[in-house]
Amino acid sequence: MFDFSKKHRDHVNYCDCRTIKIVWLAIFLALTGSNFMPKGGLIVEGAEGRANIKVGILHSLTGTMAISERAVVDAVMLAINEINQQGGLLGRELNPVVADGKSDSKTFEKEALRLIVNEKVSVVFGCWTSAHRKKVKPIFARYDHLLFYPVQYEGIEQSANIVYTGATPNQQIVPAIKWCFENIGKRFFLAGSDYIFPRIANTIAKDYINALGGEIVGEEYLLLGAGDAGEIVSKIIAAKPDIVLNTINGSSNLVFFTQMRDAGIGSDTIPTMSFSIGENEIEKIGVEKVAGNYACWNYFQSIKSDDNRRFVESFKKAHGESRVISDPMEAAYFGVKLWAKAVKGSGSSEPRLVRQYLKRQGIVAPQGIVHFNHENNHMLKYARVGRVRDDGQFEILWTSNEIVRPRPYLVHRSKREWDQMVRGFYKSWGKKWSAPNPETTE
Repeated sequence: MFDFSKKHRDHVNYCDCRTIKIVWLAIFLALTGSNFMPKGGLIVEGAEGRANIKVGILHSLTGTMAISERAVVDAVMLAINEINQQGGLLGRELNPVVADGKSDSKTFEKEALRLIVNEKVSVVFGCWTSAHRKKVKPIFARYDHLLFYPVQYEGIEQSANIVYTGATPNQQIVPAIKWCFENIGKRFFLAGSDYIFPRIANTIAKDYINALGGEIVGEEYLLLGAGDAGEIVSKIIAAKPDIVLNTINGSSNLVFFTQMRDAGIGSDTIPTMSFSIGENEIEKIGVEKVAGNYACWNYFQSIKSDDNRRFVESFKKAHGESRVISDPMEAAYFGVKLWAKAVKGSGSSEPRLVRQYLKRQGIVAPQGIVHFNHENNHMLKYARVGRVRDDGQFEILWTSNEIVRPRPYLVHRSKREWDQMVRGFYKSWGKKWSAPNPETTE
């Protein structure tokens, strides 16, 4: 682990002082019988001993996003169990409280509020789609709480109350486009789900493709959870692109790749570069439908290192030898470990103190060394491009030469222009973060 500077060590001493004050407050509350609970779920010591530290897990266990999010919960639980087996944190066990977001924005909002206010968790690990993250973001700000978000996303956001352990666009979308341009071709078709991540991701893609001198030959969207991709497949066939950039999320990917194969489109004819398809999704879709296609992530299960080998072995031992691991699962796992390191360092699970201690922190993750960027609450990470093998794993074709600094706002547009674009989509969808679907509650 890391200790980067004297300034950092001085901050630890400061946190120790704060911890002493918190302990005296806890004793006072216990003696007076007060039911007062500060924001952030401070755990006080009572007559029966120290309570467990509650941690929230908020993901979709049902609905269209369950295909991806169930496995992320398993990765979070692995990290929690490992911490408990090593004695817990601050002499306390971690007590996970799992909530089902049901692939629905309103449910995510309700469950985030319940975890913070009623369950009084000290942190929440959760969300996949940007539509769901944006729905809960104001709640974490209102209660000055802390969310660890494990998925690559479109950027155009930074919050003091969110730790983004997934990739920013310059750590995934931009390098993927450059790699495709150099190795596949210059004619791109953009296929995505109709919500904020694919819309902004494809705006970024179009900007970079045009800057490189490439061509956009089509751009189409499916509603989240859509059960038919026939129209998009027909347009791909007609457009004859060199490659498809795929930002479809959830169960619709099963339909998309099935109908692509049924139409005779495979990696040997029109390959696909996906941004939300990892090892876990490939297993659900069927490797025969996606073999030979590409993805860009920071982590692949096939990374050859002792740290990754131990992680893979531990996960399989806990959840089954046949299970596979994807980038968001790994990002969720090391997010728990990063949070735990900050809890130990600060001497408290109170979100505000944990956030302060996170500054200038790093951790050895299965993907390699990652660093927390205190300027925007994102992670410095390597970027990688992989090709799907016949066994469902990725052959890693390219890794960035150096660790990539996160840039949630790309500089070819101003921050104001990006923010206006995001608000424009929000308003056009009736003050929602995804296009309205008459068949769901989204």
